[in-house]
Amino acid sequence: MSKPITFVTGNAKKLEELIAILGDNFPRKVVSAKIDLPELQGEIEEIATKKCREAARQVNGPVLVEDTCLCFNALEGLPGPYIKWFLEKLQPEGLHRLLAGWDDKSAKAICTFSYVENATSEPLIFQGITEGSIVQARGSRDFGWDPIFQPNGYQQTYAEMPKEEKNKISHRYRALAALQEYFQRKNNVEC
Repeated sequence: MSKPITFVTGNAKKLEELIAILGDNFPRKVVSAKIDLPELQGEIEEIATKKCREAARQVNGPVLVEDTCLCFNALEGLPGPYIKWFLEKLQPEGLHRLLAGWDDKSAKAICTFSYVENATSEPLIFQGITEGSIVQARGSRDFGWDPIFQPNGYQQTYAEMPKEEKNKISHRYRALAALQEYFQRKNNVEC
């Protein structure tokens, strides 16, 4: 029997979403652990890979690490992987104000999962992108920048959507769908 995969997060909302999206059909047990990983700078995939390697070293087993970015097109992709600090300092309203002088309010929500079976393996990257716009904050304030991100084709922000609806279209859903597909292919080969 395979070891459980440790999802590295201290964020209960991220864990809740991950479990809701993966559902009962995921072939491995997922547990969570809050691990202090270095906050790295660089490109999205590079950050996710380095964090995954370090997490696997600390856990001494299979890990799943997530890195979420919010990229404003007018700002050449910033705040990108640094969204956590921008949000902490500016709150959703301040993030919206960053684009006050720009006509282009388009943005990309990017979720990158990095998975590795052990510390000596090469991490695999699974990425999901949802295109949208940055709008004035609307909806619940219980999950990061959700109140200011309105996905293309919708009249609601992530924060205004029922969780079930968001979990069918979000950047996290798209990345986890790629992860699930990988495990389904892997299981079919092993059978």
